[in-house]
Amino acid sequence: MPEPRRSVLSTGTLYRGREGMWSWVLHRITGVAIYFFLLVHILDTALIRVSPEAYNAVMESYKNPVMGVGELFLVGAVGFHALNGLRIILVDFWKVGTRHHRTMFWGVLGVWAVLMIGFTPRHLMNVFGG
Repeated sequence: MPEPRRSVLSTGTLYRGREGMWSWVLHRITGVAIYFFLLVHILDTALIRVSPEAYNAVMESYKNPVMGVGELFLVGAVGFHALNGLRIILVDFWKVGTRHHRTMFWGVLGVWAVLMIGFTPRHLMNVFGG
């Protein structure tokens, strides 16, 4: 008698990659987000050569709480991407890196969380004028 198929819901995600898969997914998402930020940043900075008045208007439009919270997400993305990049380097070049990749992933999340806990209140006080 054939063994019954297990549903995706009973086993977690479709890929069941655990820490390695989530590290890969988050690294790609943060990398793409940083890329698009840099693209917009280069374009709005280049605007100063076209029209300083337009550049000033764009810079003024960035001074609002929505953009301030966006900056918080940007710092979080850059921080995670950098720390996870160091973890990837260790996995690639350290002899026992693959054996400890899960522990290093949780270490990356821990260090990232501590850094964000330190940054977030100070940044939000500046954004909301506190």
